[in-house]
Amino acid sequence: MPLGRRSAIGVTTLGLLVLAWFLATGANGLISPGRFPTPADTWTAGLQAMVRGYGDATLVVHVLQSLKLVALGFVVSVAVGVPLGLLMGTSATAEAVLNPVFMLLRPIPPLAWIPLAILWFGLGDTAKIMVIFFAAFVPSVINTQAGVRSIERPLIEAARMLGTPHGRFIREVVVPGAAPMIFTGLRLSLQASWTTLVAAELVGALAGLGHLLNLAQQDLYPGMILVGMICVAIFGALTTALLGLVERRTLTWVRIKGDTE
Repeated sequence: MPLGRRSAIGVTTLGLLVLAWFLATGANGLISPGRFPTPADTWTAGLQAMVRGYGDATLVVHVLQSLKLVALGFVVSVAVGVPLGLLMGTSATAEAVLNPVFMLLRPIPPLAWIPLAILWFGLGDTAKIMVIFFAAFVPSVINTQAGVRSIERPLIEAARMLGTPHGRFIREVVVPGAAPMIFTGLRLSLQASWTTLVAAELVGALAGLGHLLNLAQQDLYPGMILVGMICVAIFGALTTALLGLVERRTLTWVRIKGDTE
């Protein structure tokens, strides 16, 4: 489907959703404003958060704090998870050593790390980054390892027959071959970072979208709750789109480099 048509359909869908929201909460009153805010209430809450602030910070400060935590947790998880996935995918010995530990950590929900993170690092940002790290770490490892295993066996055998040095073998054969699955893992890791962020910020946070949502829930302020949810959705979508742009350019470069070689 052409990009312009796809964009038009998306905008139309969002417009119809807003119209249904207005009709259900405002015009017809099918849903009580105490249970779900009207568009006007949400707009008023958004202006309040932007101009006067809410929860001892403006909306911009809340967003920047959450973006910082997501970025740090995501980057650390990728920096650890992708090399670990490459190691486990290329070395049977490394997989035999590391996989049992990884399989023990994998079923633990990220939120289960919150008490331990607070015990280790207190209520600061480090504890929240640790929780986000564990949420994003697992998808990056699993998909990187799966990407390595999906590389065609004749390609690997040809590289080894030619005596390709190990570093060059990883750099020019394994990483390009596993790149599509690696980026799939990165997308899942980024989504996990955003979904875990809100819960991580519910405890001991002085700013952030999770902190804003928690205060709005305590104040019974549906409009502000929806403002926080909309911000998470918007910035989660924007960061995912940015990662998609990096993915397209990286994979295009890999294909062009492979063709020239």
